[in-house]
Parts: sequence; C-alpha cells; structure tokens
Amino acid sequence: MRAVDVIRAKRDGAELTPEQIDHFIAGATAGTGWADYQLAALLMAVVWRGMTPAETARLTRAMTNSGRRYDLSDLPGPKVDKHSTGGVGDKTSLVLGPLAAACGVIVPMMSGRGLGHTGGTLDKLESIPGFRVHLNETEFRAALKRVGLGMIGQTADVAPADKTLYALRDVTGTVESIPLITASILSKKLAEGIAGLVMDVKAGRGAFMKTRAEAKALAESLVRVGTADGLRMRAVLTPMDAPLGRYVGNSLEVIESVETLKGTGPADLTDLSVLLAARMVEVAGLASDAAEADCKVRAAVASGAGLEVFRRCVEQQGGDPRVIDDYTRLPAAPHTTLVRAPRGGFVTALDAEKVGLGSMQLGAGRRFADDDVDPAVGVILRAAVGDSVKEGDAVFEIHYRDAHTLPAATKLLTEALTIADAPPAPAPAALEEIG
Repeated sequence: MRAVDVIRAKRDGAELTPEQIDHFIAGATAGTGWADYQLAALLMAVVWRGMTPAETARLTRAMTNSGRRYDLSDLPGPKVDKHSTGGVGDKTSLVLGPLAAACGVIVPMMSGRGLGHTGGTLDKLESIPGFRVHLNETEFRAALKRVGLGMIGQTADVAPADKTLYALRDVTGTVESIPLITASILSKKLAEGIAGLVMDVKAGRGAFMKTRAEAKALAESLVRVGTADGLRMRAVLTPMDAPLGRYVGNSLEVIESVETLKGTGPADLTDLSVLLAARMVEVAGLASDAAEADCKVRAAVASGAGLEVFRRCVEQQGGDPRVIDDYTRLPAAPHTTLVRAPRGGFVTALDAEKVGLGSMQLGAGRRFADDDVDPAVGVILRAAVGDSVKEGDAVFEIHYRDAHTLPAATKLLTEALTIADAPPAPAPAALEEIG
C-alpha cells in the first residue's frame, strides 16, 4: 500500500478502509513509509473532506494501539477520568479530581500543558514546590492505590502517533477538525485503562470551539466514539466567554483551587467543579442519580474530605503539602499593579481569550510548546461579569516580574473589559449535557 494512494482516496472524498487508516498510523508511529509532508497532506485532506463515524472510531483505536495501554483491572474500584477542551482559569481538575476520589472514584488523570491563551493542569501542579508529574508506572499505580488519584503527564509510550500528528497539525493549520480532535483526545484517554470519561467541552471566546454548535458537534463525536470503544461517556457543554473563577496564572490558580476545596471558592468554579465531579460519580456507578451524586460531592467539600485527598496527592507525588495551609510557600511575583475601570456601570464582558493572552504576555503561558512558564505571574479579576463598578475601581490585579511585559498585557486586559449601564443576564454553569 502506498501513502499517495491513501492521500488521493481521502482527497477525492472516499471513506478510508481500516487497513488504510492502520497504514497511516503505522507510518506516523514508526516513521517509515510516510514522510512528514505525506502525513500532513492526509491531515489536510481530512480537514477538508471529514471522516465518517466509523473512520473516526478506527482512527482513534489505531492511535491508541500505537503505544502502550495501562491495565488497572487489579485496582479495586471504578476508574473514571475527566478531560476539558481547555479554557482560561480552568482549574477544575485540581478540584474535581480530589472530590471524585473522596467519593470512591479511582481517578487516573493524564493531563497536558498550557499553550497559547489556555492554561495547563501540569503547569499548575508544577508550581507546587517538588510536585512531580512524571511518574513511572509503579509510582502511578501506588498513587492510585494509596490516594485514589494520580495526576501525571502523557508518557512517551502512550499514543505516540498522536504526538507526531499533533506536532504536524499545529504547524500546518490542520488543528480544526472534529475527527482529528476526537481521535487525539480519546486515544490518550483509552490508554489510561479507565472505564468512564466525563468531557468538559468549552464554547465561547476563550475556548477552542467558539460557537455552541461547534462544541456540541465535538461533544457528540466524543461520546459516540468513546461509547463505541467501551467507555461510559458523559459530555457537558460549558461556557468560556469569561475566565473561570477569579485567578489566572499557575500558582494563583492553585490557591483558588485550594480555597474551593475549603468551601470558600468563587461560585462559578465551585458549581462547575461540583457538577463535573458529580458526573464522574454517576459514570462510576456510585450514585443512583444526579441528585445523589451532587449530594455526595458537596458533602466531600463540606467535610474537608476532598481537601484531604488533594493534600495526600501532593505529598504522594513529592510536593510540599504545607502549601495548602501556607500560600507563601508557592511562587509569588515580586510586583503587582492595577487596571482600573474607565467608567462606572456593570461589567458585562471579560473576554477570556484576551485575559488569557494578557497572562501569557506576563510569562504565565507559552507561545510555543518548548517555552518555559513563570509559575508566579498572572492576573486576578477584582471584578467579575455582572459586578457593579465605579470609575477608578480596580478590575484587574496584575502580578508581574518583568516591567517590559506590562504594556502588552495591560493593553489586552483593557480591551477585554466591557462596562455597560445595565447588568448582563447570568451565565449558567452548563449549557447542555450529552450522553
């Protein structure tokens, strides 16, 4: 079988056979038979021509099988993970993972790093002194057995075809494809050895999917393919027009996550974290319905059980658990400054993408995958959407290290703010649920 024949078939709108898809993924994995430009050509053909559900499912399975798959069947209890398509201030993994584990779910969480305006769970965790996200299998299994939660990065032998293809997609304008996104996400999740998955699919200005229709199409694809591969699936569409919570930046988001586990976090972050954790409990079969799952998760907040799981997780993975009671042990920026409201009224918009880009300008995010991040810098929202402000009131508190980063960050934050005479309608925690 020749690579060019597979490319021509998809270019002309044909449905690829399982053998053609397997040949493509073998080329991406072994680096033989397919040159990078041929892999990129087929990716572009998929973007233009799409894939049927059967093709997408086969692609996902082939990418999963390109590497190793964890077998966690010897660990008693239901294994369920959660994955978000990414947003600004989206720190729910640090909250819902411990809460779900406190309710009896085993949570093997394989997360990613931030890129562009979106933050990454691994970067937040690594802002905790000593926290190790690179665990070998023995260490990962020990964390799951002792804590019920392990939070790690993707290993080199998990879905290696995805690593090759994603690097090409990122530089060839082929990221925006629902079949390719579906296969990329699920190939890694299926390799975790989980039985269930809850997807948080974001829609809005700060999300990858800008419209609700796009987000719904992706959610439906994920649920359909994941279910076909044996996962118990639930997808929740959530808004990402404004940042989630009040803190944006790695160590700042750790603080807000801990505050949420203590029961004193902002309402939007608390509500979404509880909702997603409750869906994990449901998918795990540990509650008879949504109401019972919600009660169990809220009890884990009220009792401090979720906070205790996070403390044990930090300690198990080499981090300093004292940060939970003493935030001064986390990295802190040496300087702060304020962005103030230019007029009085109601905050009707805080453009999530511009807030995220502003934080990236400070050094909290990456322009390129190999960039370093500064764990200390970021932005605190002193006013949220719906709040009433007077002229001169502080809206953003910038935590920075290098004064040269301030002008670009301040400009983006100023552009992110919209103030009007009437308050906006309140935004729901979730837009829709699928599965």
